Amino acid sequence: MINRLLPAFVLLISTMLILTGCFGNSKKTDNRSAKDVKVNAAGVLPIVDEKVTLNVLIHGQANVEDFATNEFTKWYEEQTNVHLNFEVVGPKGAQEQLNLIMSSGDYPDVIIGFGISATKQMVYGKQGVFIPLNDLIEKYGHGTKEMFKELPRAEEIITAPDGNIYGLPFIGHNPHTFYPHKMWIYEPWLEKLNLDMPTTTEEFYEVLKAFKTQDPNGNGKADEIPFAAATTGWNSQIDNFLMNSFVYTNKATNSYMMLENGKIDVSFTQPGWKEGLKFMNRLYEEGLLAPESFTQDMEQLRRLGENPDVPILGAAPGGTMEFTQINGSSGRWKEYKPMAPLKGPTGLQVAPTSLRIDSNAAFVITKDCPYPEVAFRWADFMYTKEATIRNDNGMFEEHWVWAEEGDIGLNGKPATWKRIYQPSSSGTVQNHEWEHTGPIYNSREIWEGLAIEEGGLEDILYKATVEHYEPYGKNDDKFVPPLFFDEVQAAELATIEQTIRDHVSEMQARFITGDADIEKDWDKYLKTLEGMNLNRFIEIYQEAYDAKYK
Repeated sequence: MINRLLPAFVLLISTMLILTGCFGNSKKTDNRSAKDVKVNAAGVLPIVDEKVTLNVLIHGQANVEDFATNEFTKWYEEQTNVHLNFEVVGPKGAQEQLNLIMSSGDYPDVIIGFGISATKQMVYGKQGVFIPLNDLIEKYGHGTKEMFKELPRAEEIITAPDGNIYGLPFIGHNPHTFYPHKMWIYEPWLEKLNLDMPTTTEEFYEVLKAFKTQDPNGNGKADEIPFAAATTGWNSQIDNFLMNSFVYTNKATNSYMMLENGKIDVSFTQPGWKEGLKFMNRLYEEGLLAPESFTQDMEQLRRLGENPDVPILGAAPGGTMEFTQINGSSGRWKEYKPMAPLKGPTGLQVAPTSLRIDSNAAFVITKDCPYPEVAFRWADFMYTKEATIRNDNGMFEEHWVWAEEGDIGLNGKPATWKRIYQPSSSGTVQNHEWEHTGPIYNSREIWEGLAIEEGGLEDILYKATVEHYEPYGKNDDKFVPPLFFDEVQAAELATIEQTIRDHVSEMQARFITGDADIEKDWDKYLKTLEGMNLNRFIEIYQEAYDAKYK
Protein backbone atom coordinates (compact mmCIF):
# COMPACT_ATOMS: atom_id res chain seq x y z
CA MET A 1 0.00 0.00 0.00
CA ILE A 2 2.79 2.40 0.98
CA ASN A 3 4.64 1.65 -2.24
CA ARG A 4 1.56 2.51 -4.29
CA LEU A 5 1.04 5.84 -2.49
CA LEU A 6 4.69 6.90 -2.54
CA PRO A 7 4.84 8.17 -6.19
CA ALA A 8 1.76 10.35 -5.70
CA PHE A 9 3.13 11.69 -2.41
CA VAL A 10 6.49 12.53 -3.99
CA LEU A 11 4.71 14.28 -6.90
CA LEU A 12 2.62 16.35 -4.50
CA ILE A 13 5.64 17.40 -2.45
CA SER A 14 7.62 18.21 -5.62
CA THR A 15 4.75 20.35 -6.94
CA MET A 16 4.53 22.25 -3.67
CA LEU A 17 8.29 22.85 -3.61
CA ILE A 18 8.26 24.17 -7.18
CA LEU A 19 5.29 26.44 -6.58
CA THR A 20 6.39 27.73 -3.19
CA GLY A 21 9.95 28.33 -4.31
CA CYS A 22 9.36 30.35 -7.42
CA PHE A 23 8.38 33.65 -5.82
CA GLY A 24 10.84 33.73 -2.96
CA ASN A 25 13.81 33.40 -5.32
CA SER A 26 12.61 36.03 -7.79
CA LYS A 27 12.11 38.69 -5.11
CA LYS A 28 15.87 38.98 -4.78
CA THR A 29 16.12 40.59 -8.24
CA ASP A 30 15.14 44.01 -6.86
CA ASN A 31 16.48 45.18 -3.49
CA ARG A 32 14.87 48.61 -3.44
CA SER A 33 12.25 49.43 -0.83
CA ALA A 34 8.92 51.07 -1.56
CA LYS A 35 10.17 54.46 -0.33
CA ASP A 36 13.00 54.33 -2.88
CA VAL A 37 10.57 54.04 -5.78
CA LYS A 38 8.93 57.24 -6.99
CA VAL A 39 5.42 56.56 -8.29
CA ASN A 40 4.03 59.13 -10.71
CA ALA A 41 0.62 60.72 -10.17
CA ALA A 42 -2.66 59.02 -11.07
CA GLY A 43 -3.09 58.63 -14.82
CA VAL A 44 0.46 59.77 -15.64
CA LEU A 45 2.63 57.43 -17.72
CA PRO A 46 5.02 55.87 -17.22
CA ILE A 47 4.01 54.74 -13.75
CA VAL A 48 7.63 54.90 -12.57
CA ASP A 49 10.65 56.57 -14.18
CA GLU A 50 13.00 53.79 -13.10
CA LYS A 51 11.81 50.30 -14.09
CA VAL A 52 10.23 48.12 -11.42
CA THR A 53 9.69 44.35 -11.53
CA LEU A 54 6.58 42.66 -10.12
CA ASN A 55 6.24 38.93 -9.55
CA VAL A 56 2.95 37.79 -11.03
CA LEU A 57 0.92 34.62 -10.73
CA ILE A 58 -1.37 34.53 -13.78
CA HIS A 59 -4.08 32.16 -14.94
CA GLY A 60 -2.98 30.48 -18.15
CA GLN A 61 -5.09 30.75 -21.30
CA ALA A 62 -5.19 27.98 -23.89
CA ASN A 63 -4.97 30.46 -26.78
CA VAL A 64 -2.13 32.55 -25.35
CA GLU A 65 1.28 31.21 -26.43
CA ASP A 66 3.51 32.94 -23.87
CA PHE A 67 2.61 35.82 -21.56
CA ALA A 68 6.27 36.78 -21.14
CA THR A 69 6.84 37.38 -24.88
CA ASN A 70 3.28 38.43 -25.74
CA GLU A 71 2.98 41.62 -27.83
CA PHE A 72 0.44 43.08 -25.40
CA THR A 73 2.86 42.45 -22.51
CA LYS A 74 5.63 44.28 -24.38
CA TRP A 75 3.40 47.26 -25.18
CA TYR A 76 2.13 47.44 -21.61
CA GLU A 77 5.67 47.44 -20.22
CA GLU A 78 6.65 50.24 -22.62
CA GLN A 79 3.72 52.33 -21.38
CA THR A 80 4.12 51.67 -17.66
CA ASN A 81 7.84 50.93 -17.19
CA VAL A 82 6.80 47.95 -15.08
CA HIS A 83 8.27 44.55 -15.91
CA LEU A 84 6.35 41.39 -15.02
CA ASN A 85 8.05 38.22 -13.87
CA PHE A 86 5.41 35.60 -14.74
CA GLU A 87 4.49 32.35 -13.11
CA VAL A 88 1.76 30.86 -15.33
CA VAL A 89 -0.50 28.09 -14.02
CA GLY A 90 -3.27 26.24 -15.76
CA PRO A 91 -5.53 26.63 -17.51
CA LYS A 92 -6.33 23.12 -16.28
CA GLY A 93 -6.05 22.68 -12.54
CA ALA A 94 -5.37 26.38 -12.02
CA GLN A 95 -7.56 26.73 -8.93
CA GLU A 96 -5.92 23.73 -7.27
CA GLN A 97 -2.48 25.19 -7.93
CA LEU A 98 -3.61 28.56 -6.61
CA ASN A 99 -4.81 26.88 -3.41
CA LEU A 100 -1.41 25.21 -3.00
CA ILE A 101 0.38 28.52 -3.38
CA MET A 102 -1.94 30.30 -0.96
CA SER A 103 -1.43 27.57 1.64
CA SER A 104 2.37 27.74 1.24
CA GLY A 105 2.67 31.21 2.73
CA ASP A 106 5.04 32.29 -0.08
CA TYR A 107 3.02 34.68 -2.20
CA PRO A 108 3.50 36.45 -5.52
CA ASP A 109 3.26 40.22 -5.56
CA VAL A 110 -0.01 40.14 -7.50
CA ILE A 111 -2.45 37.48 -8.71
CA ILE A 112 -4.16 37.98 -12.07
CA GLY A 113 -7.03 36.28 -13.88
CA PHE A 114 -8.19 33.67 -11.36
CA GLY A 115 -11.57 35.13 -10.50
CA ILE A 116 -10.89 34.81 -6.79
CA SER A 117 -14.22 34.36 -5.05
CA ALA A 118 -15.70 36.93 -2.71
CA THR A 119 -15.42 34.41 0.12
CA LYS A 120 -11.69 33.90 -0.43
CA GLN A 121 -11.20 37.65 -0.70
CA MET A 122 -12.75 38.12 2.72
CA VAL A 123 -10.78 35.24 4.25
CA TYR A 124 -7.40 36.34 2.93
CA GLY A 125 -8.29 39.98 3.42
CA LYS A 126 -8.98 39.48 7.13
CA GLN A 127 -5.75 37.49 7.41
CA GLY A 128 -3.88 40.39 5.85
CA VAL A 129 -2.73 38.32 2.86
CA PHE A 130 -4.67 40.47 0.38
CA ILE A 131 -4.23 44.17 1.03
CA PRO A 132 -7.22 46.57 0.90
CA LEU A 133 -7.20 48.79 -2.18
CA ASN A 134 -9.39 51.63 -0.88
CA ASP A 135 -6.60 54.11 -0.11
CA LEU A 136 -4.76 53.22 -3.31
CA ILE A 137 -7.91 53.86 -5.33
CA GLU A 138 -8.39 57.18 -3.58
CA LYS A 139 -4.82 58.35 -4.23
CA TYR A 140 -3.93 56.68 -7.52
CA GLY A 141 -7.22 55.69 -9.13
CA HIS A 142 -7.74 57.01 -12.63
CA GLY A 143 -9.22 54.25 -14.80
CA THR A 144 -10.85 52.77 -11.70
CA LYS A 145 -12.53 56.03 -10.72
CA GLU A 146 -13.75 56.59 -14.27
CA MET A 147 -15.23 53.10 -14.27
CA PHE A 148 -16.93 53.72 -10.90
CA LYS A 149 -18.38 56.97 -12.25
CA GLU A 150 -19.85 55.19 -15.28
CA LEU A 151 -20.96 52.11 -13.32
CA PRO A 152 -21.81 53.18 -9.75
CA ARG A 153 -22.90 49.64 -8.87
CA ALA A 154 -19.42 48.32 -9.61
CA GLU A 155 -17.91 49.91 -6.49
CA GLU A 156 -20.85 48.70 -4.43
CA ILE A 157 -20.59 45.13 -5.72
CA ILE A 158 -16.85 44.66 -5.20
CA THR A 159 -16.83 46.21 -1.70
CA ALA A 160 -16.80 43.58 1.04
CA PRO A 161 -19.14 43.90 4.04
CA ASP A 162 -16.20 45.20 6.11
CA GLY A 163 -15.99 48.18 3.74
CA ASN A 164 -12.78 47.10 2.03
CA ILE A 165 -12.11 46.44 -1.64
CA TYR A 166 -9.69 43.52 -1.87
CA GLY A 167 -9.73 42.89 -5.60
CA LEU A 168 -10.52 44.46 -8.97
CA PRO A 169 -13.00 42.73 -11.29
CA PHE A 170 -13.25 41.95 -14.97
CA ILE A 171 -16.16 43.98 -16.35
CA GLY A 172 -17.92 43.34 -19.64
CA HIS A 173 -20.51 46.01 -20.38
CA ASN A 174 -21.64 44.85 -23.79
CA PRO A 175 -25.40 45.62 -23.86
CA HIS A 176 -26.01 42.30 -25.60
CA THR A 177 -24.59 40.34 -22.65
CA PHE A 178 -26.68 42.36 -20.19
CA TYR A 179 -29.86 40.77 -21.56
CA PRO A 180 -29.12 37.12 -22.39
CA HIS A 181 -32.67 35.80 -21.87
CA LYS A 182 -33.58 35.89 -25.55
CA MET A 183 -35.82 33.89 -27.89
CA TRP A 184 -35.36 33.52 -31.65
CA ILE A 185 -38.13 32.63 -34.10
CA TYR A 186 -37.91 31.65 -37.77
CA GLU A 187 -39.21 34.69 -39.66
CA PRO A 188 -39.79 33.02 -43.09
CA TRP A 189 -42.38 30.76 -41.47
CA LEU A 190 -44.19 33.73 -39.94
CA GLU A 191 -44.25 35.39 -43.35
CA LYS A 192 -45.40 32.30 -45.22
CA LEU A 193 -48.26 31.68 -42.78
CA ASN A 194 -49.09 35.40 -42.57
CA LEU A 195 -48.50 35.45 -38.81
CA ASP A 196 -47.44 38.40 -36.66
CA MET A 197 -44.55 38.21 -34.23
CA PRO A 198 -46.03 36.89 -30.95
CA THR A 199 -46.36 39.37 -28.09
CA THR A 200 -48.14 37.22 -25.47
CA THR A 201 -47.80 33.63 -24.28
CA GLU A 202 -51.13 32.74 -25.92
CA GLU A 203 -50.05 34.24 -29.23
CA PHE A 204 -46.82 32.24 -28.98
CA TYR A 205 -48.86 29.08 -28.41
CA GLU A 206 -50.98 29.79 -31.50
CA VAL A 207 -47.90 30.45 -33.64
CA LEU A 208 -46.28 27.20 -32.54
CA LYS A 209 -49.48 25.34 -33.30
CA ALA A 210 -49.51 26.84 -36.80
CA PHE A 211 -45.87 25.83 -37.28
CA LYS A 212 -46.79 22.26 -36.42
CA THR A 213 -49.95 21.90 -38.47
CA GLN A 214 -49.60 24.15 -41.54
CA ASP A 215 -46.42 22.79 -43.17
CA PRO A 216 -44.49 26.09 -43.22
CA ASN A 217 -41.39 24.50 -44.80
CA GLY A 218 -43.56 23.34 -47.69
CA ASN A 219 -42.22 19.81 -48.10
CA GLY A 220 -45.56 18.09 -47.51
CA LYS A 221 -44.26 16.35 -44.38
CA ALA A 222 -45.13 16.90 -40.73
CA ASP A 223 -41.46 17.24 -39.83
CA GLU A 224 -41.53 20.72 -38.29
CA ILE A 225 -40.29 21.11 -34.72
CA PRO A 226 -42.09 24.22 -33.47
CA PHE A 227 -39.93 24.85 -30.39
CA ALA A 228 -36.80 23.22 -28.94
CA ALA A 229 -34.13 23.97 -26.36
CA ALA A 230 -30.87 22.43 -25.12
CA THR A 231 -29.26 21.48 -21.82
CA THR A 232 -26.04 23.33 -22.71
CA GLY A 233 -25.30 26.64 -24.42
CA TRP A 234 -25.64 30.23 -23.30
CA ASN A 235 -29.13 30.64 -21.80
CA SER A 236 -30.46 27.97 -24.15
CA GLN A 237 -32.35 25.97 -21.54
CA ILE A 238 -36.12 25.58 -21.66
CA ASP A 239 -37.02 27.99 -18.84
CA ASN A 240 -34.61 30.89 -19.43
CA PHE A 241 -36.94 32.97 -21.57
CA LEU A 242 -40.45 31.56 -21.14
CA MET A 243 -40.61 31.47 -17.36
CA ASN A 244 -40.26 35.26 -17.21
CA SER A 245 -43.78 35.61 -18.55
CA PHE A 246 -45.04 33.99 -15.35
CA VAL A 247 -42.52 34.82 -12.61
CA TYR A 248 -39.26 36.77 -12.46
CA THR A 249 -36.57 34.19 -13.27
CA ASN A 250 -33.01 35.41 -13.50
CA LYS A 251 -30.74 32.48 -14.30
CA ALA A 252 -27.84 34.63 -15.44
CA THR A 253 -26.76 35.90 -12.01
CA ASN A 254 -27.46 34.17 -8.67
CA SER A 255 -29.73 31.86 -10.62
CA TYR A 256 -33.38 31.74 -9.57
CA MET A 257 -32.88 34.35 -6.82
CA MET A 258 -35.13 37.40 -6.61
CA LEU A 259 -35.44 40.46 -4.42
CA GLU A 260 -38.76 41.76 -3.06
CA ASN A 261 -38.51 44.97 -0.99
CA GLY A 262 -35.16 43.95 0.47
CA LYS A 263 -36.17 40.33 1.04
CA ILE A 264 -34.48 37.45 -0.77
CA ASP A 265 -36.68 34.76 -2.28
CA VAL A 266 -36.52 32.12 -5.01
CA SER A 267 -38.52 31.89 -8.22
CA PHE A 268 -39.08 28.15 -8.19
CA THR A 269 -41.56 28.09 -5.29
CA GLN A 270 -43.78 30.92 -6.50
CA PRO A 271 -47.32 30.42 -7.91
CA GLY A 272 -46.05 31.90 -11.18
CA TRP A 273 -43.46 29.11 -11.47
CA LYS A 274 -46.26 26.57 -11.24
CA GLU A 275 -48.23 28.40 -13.94
CA GLY A 276 -45.16 28.54 -16.16
CA LEU A 277 -44.68 24.79 -15.80
CA LYS A 278 -48.32 24.23 -16.69
CA PHE A 279 -47.93 26.33 -19.83
CA MET A 280 -44.83 24.42 -20.92
CA ASN A 281 -46.57 21.12 -20.16
CA ARG A 282 -49.34 22.26 -22.50
CA LEU A 283 -46.78 22.87 -25.24
CA TYR A 284 -45.22 19.46 -24.60
CA GLU A 285 -48.50 17.55 -24.55
CA GLU A 286 -49.54 19.06 -27.89
CA GLY A 287 -46.22 18.25 -29.56
CA LEU A 288 -45.11 21.89 -29.77
CA LEU A 289 -42.07 21.43 -27.52
CA ALA A 290 -39.45 18.88 -28.58
CA PRO A 291 -38.92 16.10 -26.00
CA GLU A 292 -35.19 16.25 -26.76
CA SER A 293 -35.08 19.68 -25.10
CA PHE A 294 -34.38 18.01 -21.74
CA THR A 295 -31.51 15.80 -22.92
CA GLN A 296 -29.82 17.22 -26.03
CA ASP A 297 -26.73 19.41 -25.94
CA MET A 298 -26.13 22.46 -28.11
CA GLU A 299 -24.46 20.49 -30.88
CA GLN A 300 -27.54 18.29 -31.22
CA LEU A 301 -29.83 21.31 -31.21
CA ARG A 302 -27.63 22.89 -33.88
CA ARG A 303 -28.25 19.91 -36.14
CA LEU A 304 -31.96 20.73 -35.97
CA GLY A 305 -31.30 24.40 -36.64
CA GLU A 306 -29.13 23.55 -39.65
CA ASN A 307 -31.20 20.67 -41.01
CA PRO A 308 -29.68 20.30 -44.51
CA ASP A 309 -32.79 19.73 -46.64
CA VAL A 310 -35.37 22.18 -45.34
CA PRO A 311 -35.73 24.26 -42.17
CA ILE A 312 -37.46 22.27 -39.42
CA LEU A 313 -36.90 24.37 -36.27
CA GLY A 314 -39.38 27.15 -35.53
CA ALA A 315 -38.07 28.76 -32.34
CA ALA A 316 -35.30 28.34 -29.76
CA PRO A 317 -34.03 30.27 -26.72
CA GLY A 318 -30.48 31.51 -26.34
CA GLY A 319 -28.20 34.47 -25.78
CA THR A 320 -27.35 34.17 -29.50
CA MET A 321 -28.53 32.11 -32.45
CA GLU A 322 -25.90 29.49 -31.63
CA PHE A 323 -28.46 26.78 -32.38
CA THR A 324 -27.53 27.53 -36.02
CA GLN A 325 -24.13 27.75 -37.66
CA ILE A 326 -23.45 31.44 -37.11
CA ASN A 327 -21.67 32.89 -40.15
CA GLY A 328 -22.22 29.51 -41.83
CA SER A 329 -22.77 29.06 -45.54
CA SER A 330 -26.50 28.36 -45.22
CA GLY A 331 -27.12 31.87 -43.88
CA ARG A 332 -30.03 30.50 -41.87
CA TRP A 333 -28.84 32.17 -38.69
CA LYS A 334 -29.86 35.55 -40.11
CA GLU A 335 -33.41 34.35 -40.70
CA TYR A 336 -34.10 33.85 -36.99
CA LYS A 337 -35.41 37.06 -35.47
CA PRO A 338 -35.56 38.15 -31.82
CA MET A 339 -38.86 37.85 -29.99
CA ALA A 340 -39.37 40.42 -27.24
CA PRO A 341 -40.37 39.21 -23.76
CA LEU A 342 -43.89 37.81 -23.92
CA LYS A 343 -46.66 39.24 -21.79
CA GLY A 344 -47.96 36.51 -19.49
CA PRO A 345 -51.43 35.89 -18.03
CA THR A 346 -50.88 38.41 -15.22
CA GLY A 347 -49.28 41.04 -17.48
CA LEU A 348 -45.72 40.22 -16.47
CA GLN A 349 -43.27 41.07 -19.25
CA VAL A 350 -39.64 41.33 -18.15
CA ALA A 351 -36.09 40.87 -19.40
CA PRO A 352 -33.89 40.14 -16.35
CA THR A 353 -30.52 41.83 -16.21
CA SER A 354 -27.24 39.96 -16.29
CA LEU A 355 -25.03 42.51 -14.58
CA ARG A 356 -21.59 41.74 -15.99
CA ILE A 357 -19.79 43.02 -12.91
CA ASP A 358 -18.36 40.20 -10.89
CA SER A 359 -17.51 40.25 -7.19
CA ASN A 360 -14.81 37.71 -8.08
CA ALA A 361 -11.38 39.34 -8.31
CA ALA A 362 -9.37 39.38 -11.53
CA PHE A 363 -6.56 41.18 -9.69
CA VAL A 364 -5.33 41.24 -6.07
CA ILE A 365 -2.20 42.54 -4.38
CA THR A 366 -0.65 40.39 -1.65
CA LYS A 367 1.11 41.48 1.52
CA ASP A 368 4.44 40.33 0.01
CA CYS A 369 4.31 42.96 -2.73
CA PRO A 370 7.13 45.47 -2.08
CA TYR A 371 5.53 48.11 -4.33
CA PRO A 372 1.75 48.10 -3.80
CA GLU A 373 1.38 51.60 -5.26
CA VAL A 374 3.10 50.48 -8.47
CA ALA A 375 1.04 47.29 -8.58
CA PHE A 376 -2.24 49.17 -8.19
CA ARG A 377 -1.35 51.76 -10.81
CA TRP A 378 -0.42 48.92 -13.16
CA ALA A 379 -3.91 47.40 -12.74
CA ASP A 380 -5.63 50.78 -12.87
CA PHE A 381 -4.18 51.45 -16.34
CA MET A 382 -5.73 48.16 -17.51
CA TYR A 383 -9.18 49.80 -17.17
CA THR A 384 -8.39 52.44 -19.79
CA LYS A 385 -9.88 52.28 -23.26
CA GLU A 386 -6.78 51.52 -25.31
CA ALA A 387 -5.44 48.94 -22.85
CA THR A 388 -8.78 47.13 -22.88
CA ILE A 389 -8.99 47.10 -26.68
CA ARG A 390 -5.42 45.84 -27.00
CA ASN A 391 -5.90 43.18 -24.31
CA ASP A 392 -8.87 41.74 -26.16
CA ASN A 393 -8.08 42.48 -29.83
CA GLY A 394 -4.33 42.53 -30.38
CA MET A 395 -1.86 44.96 -31.86
CA PHE A 396 -2.70 48.45 -33.10
CA GLU A 397 -2.56 48.79 -36.92
CA GLU A 398 -2.22 45.04 -37.32
CA HIS A 399 -5.40 43.81 -35.66
CA TRP A 400 -7.34 47.04 -35.06
CA VAL A 401 -7.14 50.78 -35.79
CA TRP A 402 -8.86 53.95 -34.70
CA ALA A 403 -11.91 54.67 -36.84
CA GLU A 404 -11.86 56.91 -39.87
CA GLU A 405 -14.39 59.53 -40.89
CA GLY A 406 -17.49 57.80 -42.20
CA ASP A 407 -17.12 54.68 -40.05
CA ILE A 408 -20.34 53.97 -38.15
CA GLY A 409 -20.48 52.30 -34.74
CA LEU A 410 -22.95 49.82 -33.32
CA ASN A 411 -25.18 52.61 -32.03
CA GLY A 412 -25.41 54.29 -35.45
CA LYS A 413 -23.11 57.14 -34.41
CA PRO A 414 -19.55 57.79 -35.66
CA ALA A 415 -17.32 54.86 -34.70
CA THR A 416 -14.21 55.28 -32.57
CA TRP A 417 -12.31 52.09 -33.54
CA LYS A 418 -12.55 49.11 -35.86
CA ARG A 419 -11.11 45.63 -36.14
CA ILE A 420 -8.82 44.57 -38.96
CA TYR A 421 -8.44 41.05 -37.69
CA GLN A 422 -9.31 39.48 -34.35
CA PRO A 423 -6.75 36.80 -33.42
CA SER A 424 -8.94 35.07 -30.83
CA SER A 425 -11.80 34.63 -33.30
CA SER A 426 -9.97 31.76 -34.96
CA GLY A 427 -9.53 29.88 -31.69
CA THR A 428 -5.87 29.27 -32.55
CA VAL A 429 -2.89 29.92 -30.31
CA GLN A 430 -1.60 33.49 -30.72
CA ASN A 431 0.87 35.81 -29.03
CA HIS A 432 -0.68 39.21 -29.65
CA GLU A 433 -3.22 39.63 -26.86
CA TRP A 434 -4.14 38.40 -23.37
CA GLU A 435 -7.60 37.07 -24.30
CA HIS A 436 -9.31 39.45 -21.81
CA THR A 437 -7.21 38.23 -18.88
CA GLY A 438 -7.05 40.64 -15.95
CA PRO A 439 -9.05 43.57 -14.63
CA ILE A 440 -10.27 45.05 -17.89
CA TYR A 441 -13.31 47.25 -18.49
CA ASN A 442 -15.05 46.46 -21.75
CA SER A 443 -17.29 49.50 -21.46
CA ARG A 444 -20.50 50.21 -23.31
CA GLU A 445 -18.68 53.10 -24.98
CA ILE A 446 -16.09 50.69 -26.40
CA TRP A 447 -18.74 48.30 -27.69
CA GLU A 448 -20.94 50.98 -29.20
CA GLY A 449 -17.93 52.70 -30.76
CA LEU A 450 -16.91 49.60 -32.72
CA ALA A 451 -17.20 50.08 -36.48
CA ILE A 452 -19.35 47.27 -37.76
CA GLU A 453 -20.64 45.71 -40.92
CA GLU A 454 -24.36 46.33 -41.17
CA GLY A 455 -26.17 43.01 -40.92
CA GLY A 456 -23.23 41.28 -39.23
CA LEU A 457 -23.55 39.33 -35.99
CA GLU A 458 -22.62 42.19 -33.65
CA ASP A 459 -25.00 44.54 -35.45
CA ILE A 460 -27.85 42.03 -35.21
CA LEU A 461 -27.28 41.25 -31.52
CA TYR A 462 -26.93 44.91 -30.55
CA LYS A 463 -30.13 45.94 -32.33
CA ALA A 464 -31.99 42.93 -30.96
CA THR A 465 -30.99 43.94 -27.45
CA VAL A 466 -31.70 47.68 -27.49
CA GLU A 467 -34.94 47.33 -29.45
CA HIS A 468 -36.49 44.19 -27.99
CA TYR A 469 -35.01 43.47 -24.53
CA GLU A 470 -33.48 46.54 -22.92
CA PRO A 471 -36.84 48.35 -22.70
CA TYR A 472 -38.12 45.51 -20.48
CA GLY A 473 -35.12 45.38 -18.17
CA LYS A 474 -34.12 48.96 -17.42
CA ASN A 475 -35.83 48.93 -14.03
CA ASP A 476 -34.83 45.48 -12.84
CA ASP A 477 -35.57 46.02 -9.15
CA LYS A 478 -35.68 42.29 -8.43
CA PHE A 479 -32.04 41.70 -9.39
CA VAL A 480 -29.95 40.09 -6.63
CA PRO A 481 -26.37 41.40 -6.89
CA PRO A 482 -23.33 39.15 -6.35
CA LEU A 483 -22.88 38.66 -2.62
CA PHE A 484 -20.01 38.04 -0.20
CA PHE A 485 -20.30 34.89 1.93
CA ASP A 486 -18.03 34.18 4.86
CA GLU A 487 -16.36 30.79 5.30
CA VAL A 488 -19.13 29.35 7.46
CA GLN A 489 -21.87 30.49 5.09
CA ALA A 490 -20.00 29.25 2.03
CA ALA A 491 -19.43 25.82 3.59
CA GLU A 492 -23.09 25.54 4.57
CA LEU A 493 -24.26 26.59 1.11
CA ALA A 494 -21.99 24.00 -0.48
CA THR A 495 -23.84 21.23 1.34
CA ILE A 496 -27.36 22.26 0.35
CA GLU A 497 -27.34 24.49 -2.74
CA GLN A 498 -26.56 21.88 -5.39
CA THR A 499 -29.07 19.43 -3.93
CA ILE A 500 -31.81 22.04 -4.17
CA ARG A 501 -30.92 23.07 -7.71
CA ASP A 502 -30.73 19.45 -8.87
CA HIS A 503 -34.19 18.77 -7.46
CA VAL A 504 -35.65 21.88 -9.08
CA SER A 505 -34.17 20.86 -12.43
CA GLU A 506 -35.40 17.28 -12.14
CA MET A 507 -38.93 18.25 -11.15
CA GLN A 508 -39.10 20.93 -13.80
CA ALA A 509 -38.54 18.27 -16.48
CA ARG A 510 -40.95 15.85 -14.83
CA PHE A 511 -43.73 18.43 -14.50
CA ILE A 512 -43.33 19.63 -18.09
CA THR A 513 -43.25 16.13 -19.60
CA GLY A 514 -46.12 14.92 -17.42
CA ASP A 515 -44.02 12.36 -15.55
CA ALA A 516 -45.24 14.17 -12.42
CA ASP A 517 -48.69 15.71 -12.07
CA ILE A 518 -48.39 19.44 -11.45
CA GLU A 519 -51.65 19.63 -9.47
CA LYS A 520 -51.23 16.47 -7.41
CA ASP A 521 -47.50 16.68 -6.79
CA TRP A 522 -46.89 20.42 -6.34
CA ASP A 523 -47.25 20.39 -2.56
CA LYS A 524 -44.97 17.37 -2.31
CA TYR A 525 -42.40 19.23 -4.41
CA LEU A 526 -42.50 22.18 -2.01
CA LYS A 527 -42.25 19.93 1.05
CA THR A 528 -39.25 18.13 -0.43
CA LEU A 529 -37.50 21.46 -0.94
CA GLU A 530 -38.34 22.38 2.62
CA GLY A 531 -36.74 19.12 3.75
CA MET A 532 -33.63 20.03 1.75
CA ASN A 533 -33.19 23.11 3.97
CA LEU A 534 -34.52 25.61 1.44
CA ASN A 535 -35.42 28.04 4.25
CA ARG A 536 -31.83 28.00 5.49
CA PHE A 537 -30.60 28.40 1.90
CA ILE A 538 -32.66 31.60 1.53
CA GLU A 539 -31.66 32.71 5.02
CA ILE A 540 -27.94 32.53 4.20
CA TYR A 541 -28.48 34.69 1.12
CA GLN A 542 -30.49 37.11 3.25
CA GLU A 543 -27.73 37.28 5.86
CA ALA A 544 -25.15 38.05 3.18
CA TYR A 545 -27.42 40.66 1.59
CA ASP A 546 -28.18 42.34 4.92
CA ALA A 547 -24.52 42.35 5.97
CA LYS A 548 -23.70 44.42 2.93
CA TYR A 549 -26.79 46.45 2.14
CA LYS A 550 -28.38 47.06 5.53
